[in-house]
Parts: sequence; structure tokens; C-alpha cells
Amino acid sequence: MSIIAARIDNRLLHGIVATQWVPRVKPQRVMVIDDEYAGDPTKKAGMRMAKPAGVALSIISEQTARNHFREGKYDDHTVFVIVRDPRIILQLEEDGQKVPRLTIGGTVSPQEGHPAIQVSRRAYVLDTDVPVYSSIAAHGTSINIQYVPADKDEPLSKYVNL
Repeated sequence: MSIIAARIDNRLLHGIVATQWVPRVKPQRVMVIDDEYAGDPTKKAGMRMAKPAGVALSIISEQTARNHFREGKYDDHTVFVIVRDPRIILQLEEDGQKVPRLTIGGTVSPQEGHPAIQVSRRAYVLDTDVPVYSSIAAHGTSINIQYVPADKDEPLSKYVNL
């Protein structure tokens, strides 16, 4: 079965994800794919403290994730992927992984000189990421904006021409 949902969130695994999104998605494994966190034992340990009870947690690099999916390591799991960069989702799809749903949660405000579209109070899509999201959508992935499950679920296509 493998990936059942994915989320873009600049804070990766944190309280809202652990207490609201994980129970909603109901994965067997939460997978944080982030080179910075995977390579920093202190950040990794801090994030492990947010691990929801009853689910496995992986905090791994993009290359490790790609290798593990390619090897079929998660074929018998339901996986909720959390990333900061949509390019990781696109790469997984180009590697043959199906991502049925991508939710854009919270992103950082764009730096000056980096044009972006504000798609919610807490999320922006950089102009340079629009083609990435378009490619993700072309793979059949539903892309929505929703910070917490109680927020209205809106399609990204309402704000960005995919």
C-alpha cells in the first residue's frame, strides 16, 4: 500500500501533525524526509519526542527514502510522508511512488526577492514551485491547502494555475 498521504509543513512533525493529522490519516508509519534533520542527531532526537503513540517514525534523508521505497521496504506499511520541499514529493512520484493526496499546511514566509502566492494565512507557494506542483498534480495527486483538519479544505488550483 505504502504512501497514503503527504504533507508540506515547514515544522515537519510537531504537535498539530502528531495530535490531529496522524489520527485523521491513520498511518502505520510517519516518515519525515528531510536531509537536514536526518543528518542532525540533536534535531532528530527532539523530533522523536513528538512521535505519536502507536505509529512507527522514520526521520530520513531524501536519498534513503528513495532507496527504501525502491527496495519495497514499506510495501506492507501505510505511510504518511512529511516534507518541507514539494520537490521531494515529485521525485518520489517520478521514482514510481503513488501519492494520492498532498496537503499544504504551513510554510515559511518567502524571503524578499522570492515571489510567492499566499494560499492561506500560514502557507505560500513560491513562483518557482508552481511547475513542481503542476507536475505533482499531473501524476494524479490531489493537492489541497489545510493547516488543521478543522480548517476548510481548499484545492491549490483555486490559487495557482496547475
